[in-house]
Amino acid sequence: MRTVYVNGEYLPETEAKVSIFDRAFLMADGVYEVTSVLDGKLVDFDGHATRLARSLSELDMPEGPSRDELLEIHRELVRINEVTDGLVYLQITRGAPGDRDFVFPDPATTPPTVVLFTQSKPGLADDPKAKVGLSIVSVDDLRWSRRDIKTVQLLYPSMGKMIAKAQGKDDVWMVEDGHVTEGSSNNAYFIKGNTIVTRPLSNDILHGITRAAVLRFAEEAQMAVEERLFTIAEAQEADEAFITSASAFVMPVVEIDGVALGDGKPGPKAARLREIYLDESRKVAI
Repeated sequence: MRTVYVNGEYLPETEAKVSIFDRAFLMADGVYEVTSVLDGKLVDFDGHATRLARSLSELDMPEGPSRDELLEIHRELVRINEVTDGLVYLQITRGAPGDRDFVFPDPATTPPTVVLFTQSKPGLADDPKAKVGLSIVSVDDLRWSRRDIKTVQLLYPSMGKMIAKAQGKDDVWMVEDGHVTEGSSNNAYFIKGNTIVTRPLSNDILHGITRAAVLRFAEEAQMAVEERLFTIAEAQEADEAFITSASAFVMPVVEIDGVALGDGKPGPKAARLREIYLDESRKVAI
């Protein structure tokens, strides 16, 4: 049985409780982060903590524990639950004011709800999908316009994954005004020649922590980076494609809307980016 963290307490998961009046439950009024664990260490914790602070600020939500306190909680959960490879999920909500109301509660009288738990995933870095690649289908992007805030409003991304599953595919890329925004829970890229193409940062996409790292590592892979809008048709004509996320790292894409990329197998450049990302992330994990 896992030990989880709820509002200052470490508890068996069967004893953990959150109020039915919590605004995350009633209003999806909360933010979250997921930090990967490799070899018992946290990958890019500082990046996730920085993005968490930004998400809270953008929603005028009171801060929860400090960065140092969150690091201690993450490490303690990893230790208690004996996680070698896996994930730490963190969620902070605006709390439970005592009754349902659209108006934000007074943060002075309503402390945030802070929840963390681990998920053990042995062999996380050795996902067999990295050897065969993902198949992607496109869907209209019908989400709200502040996708840069990592909120718990995940119904439409969940529906997108179910659309892909119903077609026997792995995931979706969302399209708005003719251009790809991102995947259901990841950032999207294609490779043409020696150039990585991905959508620029804005309110339209999540500012991925893995995205930032991979674009930094592109220089080590001797690749150029072009941040611009792109279409599904452009991606279908690419040499390679891939996605990035905290839990998938760098994952090749081999098919988009039924069109195979190259020979339909993961290409060498996406594989090299994955290798570099994992190597460099392990060096600086804490």
